[in-house]
Amino acid sequence: MKPETWLFSGGILFFIPVAFVYGLFTQWDEWVGFIALLLTGGLAMLVGTYLFITARRIDARPEDNLRADPSEGAGEQGFFPPFSWWPLYLALAGAIVFAGAALGWWLWLIGMVFTVPMIIGWVYEHYVGEHAH
Repeated sequence: MKPETWLFSGGILFFIPVAFVYGLFTQWDEWVGFIALLLTGGLAMLVGTYLFITARRIDARPEDNLRADPSEGAGEQGFFPPFSWWPLYLALAGAIVFAGAALGWWLWLIGMVFTVPMIIGWVYEHYVGEHAH
């Protein structure tokens, strides 16, 4: 996972200095872009740190070895969930929640009534029914 770690860690080295350059070019009159760039650098740091810690805990992958043979990557690659409708329903419920943030608390409550069961359904879909394990 070294390439991913370096990619996201490089985001720190890019976004943090660019935030200060942006601040200088706008003469510190426009704070939204400066803060957004700082937060983007912070997000790159979070993802890079997670990937660094994960890379230390797992064995090297064939992708990390420059001399690896393609056959070394053969076999089971992990668990991939089957087709699911829950993300679509959750996205629709989330759209109602975000519309409620703009239009009124009453619509937000209606959206939350739909969102909570959709999250529960998506999380527990592999514990019941045909795909239970």
